[in-house]
Amino acid sequence: MSFNSVKEMISEAENENRTLPETVLLHDLKDSAITREQSVRKMKYLWEVMQATSAGYCADDRSNSGLTGGNAAKIGRAASAGKLIGDPFMFEVIEESLKTAECNACMKRIVAAPTAGSCGILPGVLIPLSRRHSADPGFDDKIIESLYVAAGFGQVTAARASVSGAEGGCQAEIGTAAAMAAAALTWIGGGTASQCSDAFAIALTNMLGLVCDPVAGLVEIPCINRNAAGAMTAVSSADMALAGISSDIPADEVIDCMKEVGDVMVAELRETGKGGLAGTPTGRDIAARVLQKNSFAEK
Repeated sequence: MSFNSVKEMISEAENENRTLPETVLLHDLKDSAITREQSVRKMKYLWEVMQATSAGYCADDRSNSGLTGGNAAKIGRAASAGKLIGDPFMFEVIEESLKTAECNACMKRIVAAPTAGSCGILPGVLIPLSRRHSADPGFDDKIIESLYVAAGFGQVTAARASVSGAEGGCQAEIGTAAAMAAAALTWIGGGTASQCSDAFAIALTNMLGLVCDPVAGLVEIPCINRNAAGAMTAVSSADMALAGISSDIPADEVIDCMKEVGDVMVAELRETGKGGLAGTPTGRDIAARVLQKNSFAEK
């Protein structure tokens, strides 16, 4: 009984006088044939893993390719030194997004949200927010509710389009994750179900057409930095929705549009590592160096 549309999901919540996270939770119970306690326990576990990934980040770790590691720590150091332009919350969002994405590249444990390549966006926005409200009783419950909201929007996107870069380009991965995070943040901020939908649509709209072009075929360049950019898109989209700005195009139509865009993308722009940034002279040089390094390591 998964949802076929955002409109259906929100209408059910409103018609049944239930909250959006409760509506998604009840569908999870039907789909998975589990108890409420099991579902909530699983969601709490995922949140704990997100936090553990952040806590286990090590600036000295490097990916097997040697392309990734230490950049999240650079943000933290630069922020502490007063070198950055934004505000402290923004710095934390960028740092946390990079942490999780770097941990993914370094083969550590992460939560695919909805994919490994976009794993940094949800924790990137939620962990700093949880720190800000650490003294607020019940705030962790609000985080869990927001994860159900994100899951509901993610499920509809997977059903109507795709969350795979190989199918729909990076718009399907980073774009969906940013939109899910925007909806989650809007719920935490006290937004209505309709405002969550607006935030989702605004975020996904701003990611339409994003190609999947991993240099050397690895989920590192430009994927990791895109997690930070996606997280910032989530924050701005949530703020717009909470301010009362709506999406002129409904969320379901934005999802359908994303699918249409993904369907017409040439194969070189869908995770093949051949087009986009992967096809630039520098991208090809990096790929050649990684290939040479791997060939040497195998001897």
